Amino acid sequence: MKKPMISVPFFLLRAGTAGAALVTGLLQTFVFAHVLTPQRFSLFIIVAAIGYSLWLIDFGIVKIVFVRLRARFLARERMDEVASHATAVLIFYSGLVASSSFVCFVFMAAPSGASLREAAEFGLFFLFVSLNLTWFALRNIAIAVDEYVLFEALETARRAGYFLGLAALYIGMPMLTMLVALNVLWAIVLFVCIKRMIERHALVPRVRGFAASLLSFFRANRAELARSGTYAASDIYIYNFPYLIVTALFGLGTPPIILDTTFKVFRGGAMVFGAVCDILVPRQTSALAERDGPTLVRATLIAAGLCAIPAVIAGLILVFAGEWMFATLLGKAATMPPATIPILLVLIAGNLVYMVTQSVLVHNGYFRDVARLGLCNVAAMTGAGALAVFAHLDIVGFLEAYAAVYAGGALGSLVIMIRGPIQLAYEGDAGKRATPPISARSVAVPGSR
Repeated sequence: MKKPMISVPFFLLRAGTAGAALVTGLLQTFVFAHVLTPQRFSLFIIVAAIGYSLWLIDFGIVKIVFVRLRARFLARERMDEVASHATAVLIFYSGLVASSSFVCFVFMAAPSGASLREAAEFGLFFLFVSLNLTWFALRNIAIAVDEYVLFEALETARRAGYFLGLAALYIGMPMLTMLVALNVLWAIVLFVCIKRMIERHALVPRVRGFAASLLSFFRANRAELARSGTYAASDIYIYNFPYLIVTALFGLGTPPIILDTTFKVFRGGAMVFGAVCDILVPRQTSALAERDGPTLVRATLIAAGLCAIPAVIAGLILVFAGEWMFATLLGKAATMPPATIPILLVLIAGNLVYMVTQSVLVHNGYFRDVARLGLCNVAAMTGAGALAVFAHLDIVGFLEAYAAVYAGGALGSLVIMIRGPIQLAYEGDAGKRATPPISARSVAVPGSR
């Protein structure tokens, strides 16, 4: 029986949660801009940026876990070692998130002179943001064992709760109350998802010995960790260093708000594109394992085509209603320069190409290739930052330089995908199709040859 290209329930749920992510991101900007002072708003932006940069600690670990779990699942094996490694990584991330949130609370309470209530708000907001690291790990674990429908159902509930929380904040709910409620919701969805992953033998139901399992994972995957870590670190750098540059150059207030609003749209697009790509990952990985080139190309083109639909819609909204939309979102907090609209069009187009190609490369284990590209992107982005400093660029000039470098990196990723997994899939003959390129017992992946 021929495998379906996509799961319709997964498609509908993933599309819904991706759209909700974009809407809630913009709604957060709208609500914070209208209930907070520009100074306090910009502080929440910095806290969120640091919370998201916690993903730097991942160093691509989750993608290696995905590759091993997926290979084991496709081979219909049940190796406790792989599940133990996944569990150890999840526990490590959860502990890191909790401890970092406490550090944020202490830091805001001591040197900044904020009240304990305000420090608690920043600490809880940091926790709310950084728990995405734990959720990111669970997403990949769930997809690896074809439990993506359950995961997206939980994500739908979480996004709905966030939407209601922001609405309540806008009509008068205290910030502290909203943040406590949202983190309780986090705890519920995490519990349900982890319970199901244990039932599917993707995780093990024990905490004892997790440190030894974590060290075992690191020892078994040293080479891949170096490569995937380089890729992940470069990705985090590319998406987060603009916050540091802009804050250092222009201080708090309007410039960080302009940057954050631009990135809300840009990264909102990335979430939508990533959602579409997730839908095709099961088919793409199995196609490469079977050396089925036409199916791999067809699945990738479907991903690109589906991504193009929201990209075109977003482009039309930006062109015809962008100024009105930004004015409504930000109110008196800041004014978006008209030049940010063409910049966003370039960023959205580049991000479409980047997300589609990187999904194919990373989920099939091409860590060495994406690591090399990542280093090139980091060097180019650092050059753009240096240009902004020494040429005294304004916020628009910096965003233009950033968009140009990002688009170049996206084209590089496209070339690597064509010359890597697609070419390998077409090289396979009938005999090769019986042997997957990724072994469940070793991460000797095609991209690391």
